[in-house]
Amino acid sequence: MPFAFSGFSRFDLAYPHMNKPASGHLPRRRGSRAAAASVASPRPVRVDDAFFRQMVAGMRNGTLAMTRDGRLAMINEEGYRMFAIEPRASDIGDPIAVVFKSQPELVRMLAGIFDLHHLPNRAEMRVRPSGKVIGYTLAFIRDDDGVVIGAAMFFKDLTHVEQIEERERLRDRLAAVGQMAAVIAHEVKNPLAGIEVMAGLLRRKIADLPEAQSVLKDIIKEAKMANAIVQEVLDFVRPIRLQVERTSILSAVEGAIHLAETKARRGTVAVDVDLPTDLPLIQADDHQLTQVFTNLLINAYEAMEGNGRVVISGKQVRIEDGADGRDAVLIDIADDGPGIPPDVVENVFDPFFSTKPQGSGLGLAIVRKIVNAHDGRLDLRTTPGQGTTIRLTLPVTGSNEA
Repeated sequence: MPFAFSGFSRFDLAYPHMNKPASGHLPRRRGSRAAAASVASPRPVRVDDAFFRQMVAGMRNGTLAMTRDGRLAMINEEGYRMFAIEPRASDIGDPIAVVFKSQPELVRMLAGIFDLHHLPNRAEMRVRPSGKVIGYTLAFIRDDDGVVIGAAMFFKDLTHVEQIEERERLRDRLAAVGQMAAVIAHEVKNPLAGIEVMAGLLRRKIADLPEAQSVLKDIIKEAKMANAIVQEVLDFVRPIRLQVERTSILSAVEGAIHLAETKARRGTVAVDVDLPTDLPLIQADDHQLTQVFTNLLINAYEAMEGNGRVVISGKQVRIEDGADGRDAVLIDIADDGPGIPPDVVENVFDPFFSTKPQGSGLGLAIVRKIVNAHDGRLDLRTTPGQGTTIRLTLPVTGSNEA
């Protein structure tokens, strides 16, 4: 039953003139015939119930109406869908509490509607158990004498709008957290540096005590690790200011290979660089680009636990930009490690998400942030047990370049 309707009376529309009555209601049938005759008007248009049934049935928003004694008089298909109720032929004429027994909040709201003098406009409610957010407006239905004989509810699914607003609120909160994290990280960085320096000095003074040397070595190691995490937090929360210049992908990759070895255990992992010699220079920040490849290599080394192979390949491509397109460089960083489990693939680029016991969860988040700053694209392909490939697509020139 896509649409259910029970009219309160025949619907008649008349347009004696173009002015809308001040009260907002349709003109009453009672009144001075002489006055009506004195106004030149077109012939009244009479529309039957079928017209209104079809009109309401075709609405993309939900609509329902109830009588003064609390019985359902009309509901359209969209109304059934939003409240996740299966239509029944007996719904029309049944009490609201019976038809919407799965929606107690709706029943409570409709049950008290006739006790209100001012009906809510653009109010919201959450539908259970789906969690949908419904925006609604209520209106009284009056007869020709202005007596309230029922009420109507017009509603729309605002879930998507609510999600967008929630993302905006989350973005604001993250910005505030980022500012706080930057301040804290800066304040923590200085004491950590002090601990590392003092431990180093003490280590040199008691060179003849092996046990103390071992403890101090651990202190320095942990201080360096903590300092690295603090630095990652700072790198993530600070806005990226690119120092753009003509940059060689090969140079950035070679720098990253050496840098990654100082930050993670490479073991026997072989790194094969297969980049064409004619790969064009791109407009990029050489330091930031090197950090991208460094983080990706560190991630690969840690995933393979010192054994395996990483292949870095690339080529020049043409990408669409909504106009004539533009040249870009496509880089694949592929490893033959264990791959990424399917249940965490969607989260690997999220801030502070890590599957490693001592990971900060910021390495790949920083990669995505830098790639986005270069107007590039980031993609990931992985097969458990067969390895992971991360693909970077970086334009040769920025979006504001000729």
